[in-house]
Amino acid sequence: MEAGRLLNDILNGKRMNEEEFARLYIEGDFLAIGQAADQIRNRKFPDNTVSFIIDRNINYTNICSCGCKFCAFFRHKEDQDAYVIDRETLFTKIEEAIDLGASQLMIQGGLNEDLTIDFFEDMFKNIKARYDITIHSLTAPEIVYIAKISELPVRDTLLRLQKAGLDSLPGGGAEVLHDEVRSQISPNKITTREWLEVMRIAHEIGMRTTATMMMGSIDRLEHRIHHLQKIRELQDETGGFRAFIAWTYQPGNNELMGSRISSLEYLKFLALSRLYLDNIDHLQGSWVTQGKRIGQLSLFFGADDLGSIMIEENVVRSAGLVYKMTKEEMIEIIRAAGRRPALRNTEYKLLEVY
Repeated sequence: MEAGRLLNDILNGKRMNEEEFARLYIEGDFLAIGQAADQIRNRKFPDNTVSFIIDRNINYTNICSCGCKFCAFFRHKEDQDAYVIDRETLFTKIEEAIDLGASQLMIQGGLNEDLTIDFFEDMFKNIKARYDITIHSLTAPEIVYIAKISELPVRDTLLRLQKAGLDSLPGGGAEVLHDEVRSQISPNKITTREWLEVMRIAHEIGMRTTATMMMGSIDRLEHRIHHLQKIRELQDETGGFRAFIAWTYQPGNNELMGSRISSLEYLKFLALSRLYLDNIDHLQGSWVTQGKRIGQLSLFFGADDLGSIMIEENVVRSAGLVYKMTKEEMIEIIRAAGRRPALRNTEYKLLEVY
């Protein structure tokens, strides 16, 4: 079947398979794929709304035993600039974020052997006692590591953290869900199966999550498609993913180095992800790694959300890339794309429309 007819069939309800994804990525017309993804987005969101959130990404420690080759952020325990955040600094950062309109905290950090589940229960309980804010925090590798050093099953770990105040999980630590890739770029991190199992258990206990992908390190198209297949299969099973977020690997200041994926490749993959992930509502454009203008273009390639204005972000910045965005800039680039800007919360409920 020629690519144009295949796109038409998908728009008429055919579920894309993995071979068709590869074929459209290799042979399909760039603009036609973008238009098809935009049509699907418009069906899901006919009011033309594009959302964003105000949050703060707080790293509670940069000490990490994982040593991922793509990471420029981690430190060893004995390094001079290694740290574990103190309570006063944490609360100051939260209060600054709330003053700027934040509704969500993304608290993430390294795999630090000194921080058992008690540290996180205490931190979350103290945050919830003081502030009315959503804790969208801890990646799957962190959950597995906390469970391991606390000698607990993953389910019990998640239940205890949920009781302490953890509201939902971000999708970080997924990179590309294919162990051929993971064994090379993050050999000490959890496997594909373990990442999926954390998400499955989170969904089973009523904790919604996001799914992510870091594309463009050593991964090939077949690895990325495998990643999407695993995400779609789990979503068919649980319905627990709120959104899919793909960003591009940033070479610089790390062991892996390598080259940056092109914006055209990113946009084409994003659009095809919108067509393939027919069971996930929200698709986020990555202005943080692609820049504001490509972020804006992503709104014509299937994205309905532009994520956060990023009050604080340290991991991508450590790789040497810094893009900043004010709330007013975010509203303007959405509006200039002919969309209706709206501030949302973690649950994608709209708080304010501009």
